[in-house]
Amino acid sequence: MSRARDIADLAGSADAGGLTGRNLIINGALSIFQRGTSFTSQTGVAYHADRFETQAYNVGTSDYKAEQSTEAPDGFYNSLKYSCTTADTSQDADNQFYIQQQIEAQNIYHLKFYEANPDSVTISFYVRSNTTGSYGMNLKLSDNNSSDGNVGTRVYPTTFTISSADTWEKITKTITLDSSTSETRPTGNNFGMALVIWLAAGSNRQGATANAWADNANTTTAVDAGDFLGSTSNNFHLTGVQLEVGSTATPFEHEDFGTTLRKCQRYYNRLGFMRHQFYSSSLNSANPDLVHSVTFTPMRDNPTANPYTDAAYSSSGSTTTSSTTLTLGAISISSLNALMQRSTSGAGVVKAQYYLELVSEL
Repeated sequence: MSRARDIADLAGSADAGGLTGRNLIINGALSIFQRGTSFTSQTGVAYHADRFETQAYNVGTSDYKAEQSTEAPDGFYNSLKYSCTTADTSQDADNQFYIQQQIEAQNIYHLKFYEANPDSVTISFYVRSNTTGSYGMNLKLSDNNSSDGNVGTRVYPTTFTISSADTWEKITKTITLDSSTSETRPTGNNFGMALVIWLAAGSNRQGATANAWADNANTTTAVDAGDFLGSTSNNFHLTGVQLEVGSTATPFEHEDFGTTLRKCQRYYNRLGFMRHQFYSSSLNSANPDLVHSVTFTPMRDNPTANPYTDAAYSSSGSTTTSSTTLTLGAISISSLNALMQRSTSGAGVVKAQYYLELVSEL
């Protein structure tokens, strides 16, 4: 077969949804919600759908609901839905309400940026909202350069338009990556790139220059998205999120549920019911009476480990019995030790039971 035919076949495969590994976004089909499927308003940083981070600041008296919805375009089953449940009609000038996914630096080593002839990337996703008009979107790149005094982020603010109310629309946007040669590429398992979709921005968070790379504008947008939290009629759905190399939006890269779940568990993992029990005729209150090793799928970095008392992970702490104290230690990317200690010496049973949450988000 000729080389030209090989290339044509590969292009056809991509058009059909093949060539795995194209999508830099994890959980783009919004199928994984490890933390739950419905959430009330949370000020500050919150995760609802796995890998998608919501940031809500200076939102006044408003409230929102985030949930996994089965309202979806053809070819998808789920979407991430936001609804305004309590409106604040006087938007704060510093209001920020946006969704983002951060990508590890080592997952973008193959991209050319911070050089004279950088790559282009194409962003595509499906949206549905009752509110039409122009919305803000940012692409961010980490900048590790300390010599220019702008360590942190290089940002490309741009816009997209929802044309029809309550109708699924596919948005595509091609962006040439930053050609500034004075910046330093990010490395390792830390923040490298992020896609940001804005739903609301106060007057102090608007006005970023559209369609141009700039320093440290990651909390501003080119336009206000229409003050999503200003009316209880407002809703917003998102699914089919893809970010890929090149100037063409290929069909969404579907992958099996188990593969997506394993990718998500690199950043967040919920382990099931843990029960440890031990009897000794000579307990020593000065040292741990029982050390149990817990192993799990390797994570991005040493996680924060949180014990919970129930399977809903809604009550923090641990259920212990017989005056047993539970301590989690020796935490690594794939294991930790559960140390159990009785408060008294002598004979007795040492036992503890709990559920475990592991967090290693960017």
